[in-house]
Order: sequence, then structure tokens, then C-alpha cells
Amino acid sequence: MASVTIQGVKKKFGATDILHGVDIDIADGTFTVLVGPSGCGKSTLLRMIAGLEEITGGEIRIGDKRVNDLPPKERDIAMVFQNYALYPHMTVRDNMAFALMLAKQDKATIDAKVARAAEILALGALLDRYPRQLSGGQRQRVAMGRAIVRDPQVFLFDEPLSNLDAKLRVAMRSEIKELHQRLKTTSIYVTHDQIEAMTMGDKIVVMRDGRIEQTGSPLELYDHPANQFVAGFIGSPSMNFLPGILRRSADGLRVELADGTQLDAPPQSSGVDGQPVIFGTRPEHLTLVPEGAAHGGIPSRVVVMEPSGMDTFVACRHEGVELSAVFRERHDFAPGSTIHLQPDMKTAHLFSVDTGQRLAA
Repeated sequence: MASVTIQGVKKKFGATDILHGVDIDIADGTFTVLVGPSGCGKSTLLRMIAGLEEITGGEIRIGDKRVNDLPPKERDIAMVFQNYALYPHMTVRDNMAFALMLAKQDKATIDAKVARAAEILALGALLDRYPRQLSGGQRQRVAMGRAIVRDPQVFLFDEPLSNLDAKLRVAMRSEIKELHQRLKTTSIYVTHDQIEAMTMGDKIVVMRDGRIEQTGSPLELYDHPANQFVAGFIGSPSMNFLPGILRRSADGLRVELADGTQLDAPPQSSGVDGQPVIFGTRPEHLTLVPEGAAHGGIPSRVVVMEPSGMDTFVACRHEGVELSAVFRERHDFAPGSTIHLQPDMKTAHLFSVDTGQRLAA
């Protein structure tokens, strides 16, 4: 096992800048997730760590070794791909053993390593089958087994669950996390799915346009997003954003929405009187103001209701802006009716209209 250090790493394809000086420190034994929208550079960065892409600038170290110019086979890493990359003419056993055979390890050692990986991944009954005889989830487990037998310093996962159906993805998330807890091997996992990132990572690196927006634990990013992009990307359903004006008075700081609705500003907010801001609140942090109450909250017109059994998702609009609410209770609002939603100010945020940064004191 080893730490991975990425310092000032840049990547160009021709005249196009893909990565703009990325810095990440990945501690030994941790599970780090690189997440961001398509085209943000996360898979390119992973391939640079693996040695499959050349580094334009900066430095990558695995443990104490600078690996910029080392070929992939000398980096002591193992990569699990989105498309499994299994040899169709080889059995599961031979797929898992192939890298060890190339390394000219003896048969007893190879058999022992394959048996251990098969036991960890519950593949013992499938060793004599061919990839075409396996389900998608079984093929992905074989791909992971092929990585495990090499006992690498670092595992690299490039969107390994993208080709699986929704139910199987949930199951495989748990399997990969359990595998990491068992092996304790440093792992770097790339995904565009923030649910995967939140549920699997010790540390999440949020990327956009070849830059890092924020790095932290899943709950750090959820509770204290550095900017509006991270706030909107992390969390499902995503955070609601309403434009407003900051009003400072002797009574404190308030936010005035487009229709004149006045809300207390979140605690520890900063800003100047008259400053345009974006008010952010998560759907699950909205509560319903009871009918007959002296109406407070945000007046919202119901557009669609989606009961799931466990909770009720309500899509609304406030002054033409989309607004979502999630209630654990069951409701039956008529489309077109108006409800009043009260944000939990302890979990709400203000963002600068100009920079997108969170306005925190």
C-alpha cells in the first residue's frame, strides 16, 4: 500500500488545457473518489496516475517514487475499467491468473492468489466459466478479482458500475466498499454519480473544467459546500437556489426574495446591505407551514407530486424558479395549489451571485 501525491498536475491535448494544475494528497489506505460532470478531467487524471496518459506538467508520486516517466507495469497499480476488459476466450480462472503468468510466478503461488481472490469475491463456483456465461455483476467481480491477485499498492477504478442496472449498482457499491475495508489498499475511484461518491468515499474530490472545486469528507461537502457548484452537485435531489437581496438592519441580516418574502439569513452568513445573493436550501430541509398559520415561509405553487411510499417529493415553483421539497409524511396537494415552505436556517446557505462562493463569516 502507498500514498498518492498529485502536485500541480497539468494536461494539454494539443492547444486545449484539460487539467489546470491539480493538487491532491491521498493518504495510504484511504478510498478517494474523484467526482464531477462529464468532461471535467477526472478520468484523464486517473489515466495519468495509471501511466496511460502522459503528464504535461507537475508531478505524481506513488509512495516515495516519482512515477511521471514510469510505464504502467512499473507503477504497482491495478485498474478496474467500466467495460470489464475481460479476455473472452479465457475462463474466469485464467482471466484472473493472466497477469501473474506474465510475471512468471510459479503455479502454486498463482493458484493460491486466485483462490484467495475468488473466496473474497464469491467467485469459487464460476472459475471454469467464460465471460459470456456471466452476468454483468459477475463480470465486474472478475475484473476486480484480476486486480486483487496482483496485490497492488493502489487500486484505480474508472466508473466501474456504469454498465450495471440500478439495483445491481447499489449491491456492487456495497461490495467494493466492503472489499476496501477488508484489503485496506489505497483506492482512487472515478464516477460522475454523486450518490456513489457520497456512499463510498472517505474523501471526495469535486472537479469541474479541469480544476478542483472542493476536497473533503462526504458530510463536509454536504454540510459546508465551498460554492454554489458543489452545493448543487452534491446531494440528491439537488439543493434549491432562490435569488434574493441581502438586507442588513439593527435586527440582523435578512434575505428578501423576488416577491418580497423576507427570510432570516442563515447563521454565520456574511455580506453587505443590498448585495444580490443566492439563497440555498436542500429539499429535505423544508417543512410545511400549517394552513391557518400566520403565513410565513416561501409561497410555492405545486407543479408535480411524486409519492414513493417512503417519502413524498413535491416539485414547486416560486416566482418562476424551480423548487423541490421532500417530506417524510404523506401529502396530497392539488397541482396548481399554493403551499408555504419554511427552510431550516441552520442548514441553509448564502452564495455570492458574482463568484458563486458561499458567504460565510
